[in-house]
Amino acid sequence: MTQDPQASAGGGDTPPGGQSRSWSERALTRALVGGQGRPLGAAVLVFLLLLSFLPDLRVLTQLRLALFDSYQTIAPRVRVSAPAVIVAIDEKSLNAIGQWPWPRTVMAELIEAIGETGPAAIGVDVLMPEPDRMSPVNLAGLIERLDAGLARRLAQLPDNDAVLAESLRRYPVALGIAGVEQAEAGAAATGRTTPFRVHGPDPTPHLRQFAGTLRSLPQLDAAARGHGLLSVDPRGGVVHRVPLVASVSGVLTPALSIELLRIASDLPAFSIAADGGGARSIGVGDTVIPANRDGTVWVHFGAHDEARFVSALDAIRGDIDPELIRGKIALVGATGLGLLDHQTTPLGERIPGIEIHAQILENIYEDSLLRRPRHFDHTERLLLLGCGLILILAVPAARARMAALIYGTLVAGLLMLGFALYYWKQLLLDVAWPTTAASVLFGVMLTGALAEADRQRRALRRALEAERDAAARAAGELEAARRIQMGMLPPPSADFYGDPRFSLQALIETAKSVGGDLYDFFKLDADRLFFMVGDVAGKGLPASIFMAVSKALYKSAALRSRLEGAAVISEVMRAANGEIARDNPEMLFVTVFAGILDLKSGELSYCNAGHDAPCLLHAQRPAPLRLESDSGPPLCVIEGYEYQSERYRMTPGESLCLYTDGVTEAMNAGGELYGRQRLFSVLTAVLAAGDAVKLVDAVRDDVREFVSASERSDDLTILALRWNGGSL
Repeated sequence: MTQDPQASAGGGDTPPGGQSRSWSERALTRALVGGQGRPLGAAVLVFLLLLSFLPDLRVLTQLRLALFDSYQTIAPRVRVSAPAVIVAIDEKSLNAIGQWPWPRTVMAELIEAIGETGPAAIGVDVLMPEPDRMSPVNLAGLIERLDAGLARRLAQLPDNDAVLAESLRRYPVALGIAGVEQAEAGAAATGRTTPFRVHGPDPTPHLRQFAGTLRSLPQLDAAARGHGLLSVDPRGGVVHRVPLVASVSGVLTPALSIELLRIASDLPAFSIAADGGGARSIGVGDTVIPANRDGTVWVHFGAHDEARFVSALDAIRGDIDPELIRGKIALVGATGLGLLDHQTTPLGERIPGIEIHAQILENIYEDSLLRRPRHFDHTERLLLLGCGLILILAVPAARARMAALIYGTLVAGLLMLGFALYYWKQLLLDVAWPTTAASVLFGVMLTGALAEADRQRRALRRALEAERDAAARAAGELEAARRIQMGMLPPPSADFYGDPRFSLQALIETAKSVGGDLYDFFKLDADRLFFMVGDVAGKGLPASIFMAVSKALYKSAALRSRLEGAAVISEVMRAANGEIARDNPEMLFVTVFAGILDLKSGELSYCNAGHDAPCLLHAQRPAPLRLESDSGPPLCVIEGYEYQSERYRMTPGESLCLYTDGVTEAMNAGGELYGRQRLFSVLTAVLAAGDAVKLVDAVRDDVREFVSASERSDDLTILALRWNGGSL
């Protein structure tokens, strides 16, 4: 973009002339968006890059999660395996068996029914931290005053919790435990958990931290083969990630899902690989699960599927096909609407919490967990930097449509790249921040371009106003020059002489305000009339100045001559050639036809210096006659050239028509020249004209009609001289 010299020269907020500057011309705006907005764009890009080093910044987190949620909403995972079956404590079961919580004997019956089908492991997503109020011992205390005998018999019956504990010992069961953020009554600081073999630095400081856990009764807790965390990590009310391992008072504790995998594989421990940045992966036997540095995994959610569920009532009654559970992991959890154990997924669905664990197991079996490698942070910064540099460099240099196309291509490319990695590779590349940053930068660069365009527009408007003022002044000066130039010429008619022996009419029309054509006439004495027509090479102001000089010098040479007869005109031509050529630094030249008419005898002596030959007209001749001569070169071409004069005797009523090439070379809109033939046709039509005025008017009108609306390309001059006879 061009720089405005006026705007760049003036400082402060007021330009020359006292007018206040617009917003785009103020010093602060120009400092910010100078250089077509590139410095400001670079500063904004650096700021956005620095923000990317704050991964926990709320705006970045919200943008990232919204993008990842959109991926899963557009293309949710399609379930291809069924490693887990959910035995649901659903509305059907609650209606048949009774309200929750059920007696522990019913839970024991449910565990027994599931265990008889041969599952690989049973996970219980139910916390039982308090004794069963329906145990016979507890009931005996309630009815002891009413019926002591019945109370003694009830007290001798097995405790419900003991019955459930026995069932838990018999089968491969893992009980769920809940992590608590702060130590509180009923929460255990430590408890039984499966050990981890750590490969690398201790990852504990980087993991999700819990002060303790809420566990089932000690006898139930001791009877189970495993224990796993039920806690999820709902950001903004939506579950995106779930911790597979967490720190409970400094002790590594697994999630229920991988604890069930360990039990199903009959393994004694887990392994965890870590580095200085935290956890890298979790091993369950030969299965290696990539993990985030805090021990969480991104869950690849599929739609809620009723095929994952069987009713607890059907399991107790034996109304299910054992093959549905055999060799699989059975998850026992509450799904009844009144039990409030529902979570929101990125698909916008609210599903039972137990189904999240089922989907995690499916992710592990299908190797479809979403992954976000650590180096993606650097990849995203490089994408932000690359897109930012492209916008900073390209937007100011491109047209508006091209700039919008570049921006749209970058944004579309980022979004397609992110979605493609998710869809085909299960990789989570955060293109939300690069896309947002590109949008911010595009707006900044557009603002810079707008400010620069507005500044240049105003500068151009001021320059245009200055040019208009200058043009107006120049036009006034040219008009003054035209008046001066026209004032140097004699009147267009020689009627002021009052001499009936001749009539003379002249016309000059310039192509511009001033021109290079000239004519002159005056009496040398009572019986001799001098006349001339000339044409300076060129047009406009230089030609007009040279025309004025030429006319003055030529007239001076004519008036100074003391010769008689035909020698006068040749001597005048030689003298004028020498004087005009003396001061001619631009090497201009002028064609001239000059003559002296003896008004008594009609004898015409003339000399031609490179000019078109004039035409002779008489009513008794059928066509014009060219007054041919041995034409010499134009004045100022050959120094000291000896011009020769010639003679012609005019007859009464005969006219002489002189013209410049502005007549014959006039051009119409079609590019055609007026030409000598058309001129002769017009002159033939006015052979019988009574005076010179009609002759000049006829030629002028026909040229105007021919040229029509086209711009005239050359000056036009016509001089008509009619000799009426020698008698006064």
